[in-house]
Amino acid sequence: MLEEYFAAKKRIYPQSVKGKIRSLKSRLNFIFLSIYFFSPFLRFNRGENAPSQAIFIDLTNSKIYFFGIEIWPQEVYYLMGILVIAAVALFFVTSLFGRIWCGYACFQTVWTDIFIGLEKIFQGDRNARILLDRKNNFQKFWRKTLTHLSWIIVSILTGYAFVCYFYDSIPLTKNILHGEIPLNSLGWILGIAGMTYLMAGFAREHVCTFMCPYSRFQSAMFDNNTLIISYDEKRGETRGKMTHDTDFTKRGHCIDCKQCVVVCPVGIDIRNGLQMECIACGLCVDACDNIMEKIGLPKGLIRYDTINHLLDPKPEKKFKIFKPRTFFYAAILLVVSALLFKSLISKSTLEISAIPDRNPIFVMLSDGSIRNGFEIKISNKTYQKKIFSLKILSPQNAILKSQNFDLDHLEISPNDSASFKVFVIFPLELVEKNEEGRGLVEFLIFDEQEEKKINAVFILK
Repeated sequence: MLEEYFAAKKRIYPQSVKGKIRSLKSRLNFIFLSIYFFSPFLRFNRGENAPSQAIFIDLTNSKIYFFGIEIWPQEVYYLMGILVIAAVALFFVTSLFGRIWCGYACFQTVWTDIFIGLEKIFQGDRNARILLDRKNNFQKFWRKTLTHLSWIIVSILTGYAFVCYFYDSIPLTKNILHGEIPLNSLGWILGIAGMTYLMAGFAREHVCTFMCPYSRFQSAMFDNNTLIISYDEKRGETRGKMTHDTDFTKRGHCIDCKQCVVVCPVGIDIRNGLQMECIACGLCVDACDNIMEKIGLPKGLIRYDTINHLLDPKPEKKFKIFKPRTFFYAAILLVVSALLFKSLISKSTLEISAIPDRNPIFVMLSDGSIRNGFEIKISNKTYQKKIFSLKILSPQNAILKSQNFDLDHLEISPNDSASFKVFVIFPLELVEKNEEGRGLVEFLIFDEQEEKKINAVFILK
């Protein structure tokens, strides 16, 4: 019993397959890899003093740029909103189409697919790789060496592209070509390259089966109307080997060729039903359809289908994307996405805060008036120098004084912040009328294009 759990898992040698789904996966791989590798080189003009990289994570200044959108450190809630939308969208798609993300768009799936393709180029298809691993000769050595060299090249390019999102890609590329790469950039490139080489080259299906939590809770999002990889047991059973005189009117259509098993990148037999390891890549569908076509039987023994349609193959039981749940989820996603997008594109370029002094909280002057100190912080989120003015709106009889600067000439550099120490004096009559000993002081900060109000608590007693 214990040997069953602790025995080393056999290595999987996925066989290549041709078909509509394999062609779709190849096209999607090309699209996803193109987006990943070329996005850091897209340019976007934000102004004279702004980064020109369209998608840029500026760790030095703790900012994120995405074309015309700019997220500052204090706006981290936008990132939370984006992550929530992405999670809800993933759950929504999963409830409709199963693990389609895992099968077609997951980073692990795409890079593993590339590594297996390189393996096939240098070592041959499934049977050739199995035979090669049983040998110990020079042919095995050079084929394996070329395979691993190709993996390392792809891994380094992956790490390089990743770092380009955090450093300006064009200067970084020039530095690399001149052999002047910064040590921190080199460390990240090698780190990402090492993880890519390990995960796509060796871990492969173990990531999907044991490391990724998504496989553990995916079934909670499935129902009988979810589109999943399905084996038509009613049509396929009882299975058996095929001979030249096989009569398929008296037996199942499955000829037990195991092509659906050998093409599976995670090594499962889909004929045993839906399993946690299945990533819904659909390669078993292509493999089975190819066999059915060769022996003159209808395709679709293994197909994308719903449990309801498998149990009751009526036209009205087929998968339908437009149903109440679809509209419910779509409405939530559209509303939340629209609100977040509107907030992002309309957010103010002026950020202010007023922080009262804590020590001392207030100072009583000789004439009985009370003075409070405040630190006014102004963030100029534009790429032009700005000159702001500061005044008090309420209480109307309060007096605003500065410390060695002009209240009508608060200069802020482009894309920068500055703090100003100010004092607010509350006259004796206001102190006497205020029974609570506290209230709100309202500041107004403005320039020619924009103005903004901020409240802070003042203390009188």
